[in-house]
Amino acid sequence: MRPMIYLDYQATTPLAPEAREAMLRWLDGPGEGDGFANPSSTHKAGRAAAAAVEVARDQVAALLPRGGRVYFTSGATEALNWALFRGADAKPGGIAGLSIEHAASLQCLERLNATILPVDGEGLALPPDEALIPEGGIVAAMLVNNEVGTIQPVADFVAAAHAKNSLLLCDAVQGFGRIAIPDGPDLIAVSAHKIHGPKGIGALWVRDGVDLEPLMVGGAQEQGMRSGTVSPALCAGFGAAAALAAERMDSDVAHVERLWSLAMDMLPEWSLNGDASRRYHGNLNVRREGVNGLRLMSDAREVAFSLGSACGSGSGKVSHVLRAMGVSEGDARASIRLGWGRYTSEAELREGLEAIKTAARLQGVN
Repeated sequence: MRPMIYLDYQATTPLAPEAREAMLRWLDGPGEGDGFANPSSTHKAGRAAAAAVEVARDQVAALLPRGGRVYFTSGATEALNWALFRGADAKPGGIAGLSIEHAASLQCLERLNATILPVDGEGLALPPDEALIPEGGIVAAMLVNNEVGTIQPVADFVAAAHAKNSLLLCDAVQGFGRIAIPDGPDLIAVSAHKIHGPKGIGALWVRDGVDLEPLMVGGAQEQGMRSGTVSPALCAGFGAAAALAAERMDSDVAHVERLWSLAMDMLPEWSLNGDASRRYHGNLNVRREGVNGLRLMSDAREVAFSLGSACGSGSGKVSHVLRAMGVSEGDARASIRLGWGRYTSEAELREGLEAIKTAARLQGVN
C-alpha cells in the first residue's frame, strides 16, 4: 500500500522524533528505569519525574509571553473550557467572542449567552465595537483561525477588553510555535499535537495576577489548579516539541512559504477563502465552482485533507467559519482545506495537488 500524502496539518501534525525520544524514558516500567514514577511522590524517582514536568513547563512557557504561568491540561479544548467557564465566575460582567472561534470556544460562548462578534468577508475580525465589549467580563479572540488561516488582530481586542476591565482569552493553538504570540492576552490556550508533540496534552497560560478558580480539585496537582496525576511522558513530549519549534521557527516559516508559493502556482483556477496576506501560509482553504468537496475527498483518497475543522468534519454541517464570512452554502460545500508544515516535502505537495486536480476533473471541472 502506498503511503498517504498528508496535507491536514491543522487537524494534527506528525510526532517529531525528538518529542518521541523525550517521552520514552518516562514510559519505562520496573527494571527498565524510574520513568514510571508518579511526579507527586516524594521519593527519588518521583522527584525526577516532577523535575521533568517542570523542565517541560519552562520549554512551553518560552514560546509564550513573560509574566504568566503554564498549567498543563488534557488539551486546548479543556484549557478553553476552563478559561471561559471559570473565568465567567471570576469576571461576571459578560462574555464576547469572535464568530469564527473554534467549536471548543464557540460552544462555550453559546452556553454562556455570549455576544458574538462579526468578521468580514476575508475572515478577519471587524474592529472592536465598544458597545459589544463587556464591562468586567471576558473577550475571546483567537490568533490564527483553524479553518481559513487568517491571523486575527488580537492586540486590538486586548486594548478594547482592558479598556473595559475585561480579560482577553486567546486561542493560540494554530499559531503557537509557528508565529510570535502577542503580548497582552490574560489567558492563552495551546496544544501539543499541533506543534509535532503528543496528543492528550495542552496548556492554559494565565497571566500573573489573574484570578481563576481551579478546574478540578482532589489532589492539588498543577499548583492546586488541576487535580489529577500528571503524565511526565506527555509533558516531556510537549516540552521537546516546543523547544524544537523555538529552535526551528525561522526555517519552518521559510519552508512553509515555499510550499505556499508552490500551491498557489498549481491552483490558479481555485478561489482563496480568507485574506491572502494576513494569514498563516501553512493553511490553504480554497473552493472551485462545480466541485463537491466531500466527493473530492473520496476520489482523492490517497491524500489526507479536509473540508474544515476535523472536530466538525463528520457532522455534515457547512463550516460555520465560511458562513460567518458570507460564503454561500454552495461555495462552502465546494471548499477544501489543505495544511502542510515541517515534514511536508515539495514533491509530496506537488503529487497531492495533482491528485486533487485529477479528482476535480472526474467531476467535470477542468
